[in-house]
Amino acid sequence: MSETAHVAPRARTKIVATVGPACNTPEMLAKLIEAGVSVFRINTAHGNEQQRSEVLAKIRQASEATGRIVGVLVDLAGPKIRLGELFEDPTECKSGEVFRFVPGDKSTARDVLTSNYAPLTSELNVGDNVMLADGTVSMQVISKKGSEVHARVVQAGTIRTRQGINLPGVKLSVASLTEADMANALWAAKNDIDFVSLSFVRKPVDVLLLRELLRSHGSSAAVISKIEKPEALEQLSEIIAASDGVMVARGDLGVECDVAEIAVVQKRIVGECQRLGKPVIVATQMLDSMHHSRRPTRAEATDVANAILDGADACMLSGETAIGEFPVEVIQTMNRIMLATEPMLTSGVVQLCSCEADDVHPITAAAVRGGATIAAQLGASLMCIATRGGGTCRLRAKQRDAVPTVGLSDSPSVLRRLSLFWGVTPLSGAPVHDGPQLRAHIENWGREQGIIKAGDRMVFVTGTNFYPMAQNILVIHEAE
Repeated sequence: MSETAHVAPRARTKIVATVGPACNTPEMLAKLIEAGVSVFRINTAHGNEQQRSEVLAKIRQASEATGRIVGVLVDLAGPKIRLGELFEDPTECKSGEVFRFVPGDKSTARDVLTSNYAPLTSELNVGDNVMLADGTVSMQVISKKGSEVHARVVQAGTIRTRQGINLPGVKLSVASLTEADMANALWAAKNDIDFVSLSFVRKPVDVLLLRELLRSHGSSAAVISKIEKPEALEQLSEIIAASDGVMVARGDLGVECDVAEIAVVQKRIVGECQRLGKPVIVATQMLDSMHHSRRPTRAEATDVANAILDGADACMLSGETAIGEFPVEVIQTMNRIMLATEPMLTSGVVQLCSCEADDVHPITAAAVRGGATIAAQLGASLMCIATRGGGTCRLRAKQRDAVPTVGLSDSPSVLRRLSLFWGVTPLSGAPVHDGPQLRAHIENWGREQGIIKAGDRMVFVTGTNFYPMAQNILVIHEAE
């Protein structure tokens, strides 16, 4: 692919967009890429393998057509607990009313509820809270009789067949990686997917099991842990350290935790990812009103801005692009909000915590930090990072300064993974193993893009075979 990516006016914070009926053509996907999308999400909770293969082909076609490198994120559904078939669909749950949870998948009376999780009634205890329909209906367990659990409605509302069940504080025996997840992970491995996200992560071993499954089938996909269970917060640092990236999945997290705590929890997760040098995505309801409106609410615009100021590497759109009426407009709007917000980071008005990533070679880390300092002192127009596996660019992304960055690699899969890193523009076709040719190539590319002119300085961080696991060369180049 001939890469023609521009450093501006695209925001440096990356946009992840979910593919769905509203954008499921190569032409529409190309429009979204041009508007600012860097990564497309395929949600395995919907559709089948053939449909996902068709979506993937369209994404790659759109990437080729636009000349822009984009990543693909396959989102594993995880052990989502759902209601079975209701006797009355929908069912109105009145305050104080008592419902019975029983084994099975189909209700036999209006006050009887079932689920797709067989051990549910055995694992619920008196006093446990049961949240239904994304937390709009709340019940509390008041008694157990054999295989029946009786729960009283605390917060009234309407429930429907197959809606989600959340059990905040309840310790479940279900594995984070279901059989369906494993099948979808194998499909991701077979199709050279760039990112695979794991739902309902509770402990580091959940992440390690998925990575081992992917590696055993030849996949180098980055594993993204979705934080949406209170148990994950108890081992947050360990989970982040075991992951290649993290998603703040505010949908289920906002039901599993007190909604009043979501903003604080988000800041904690994003801050820890910044400290450990891992990319972090903030997701769910970011521009929710744009499902049916061309403009977001003021609160939504502020939410996107605050995620950026917290230190998010990317913001994710779900239904807004998958089923919304204005998929292109929502990407354009998010990009504008990002562009308006990022100067507070790059000017130093907002200071993020320092990155302490210890999984990057210390020589590489020193070269990246030193290169950034030199680039700032010289007023460099561009910083160029050559990377073997992406770690050098990942560290660079956490610096949040004003100097634009291009990421270089001779591996197409590595370049696609760079699409998630803040401020890094992946560039293909560069002769990364020949210093003079590389500098000439980047200078010519920069002139074509209108970002380099005579006298401009560029900082290159590359490596030699002397340190096969480290980038140990730092070169300052002045355009002629």
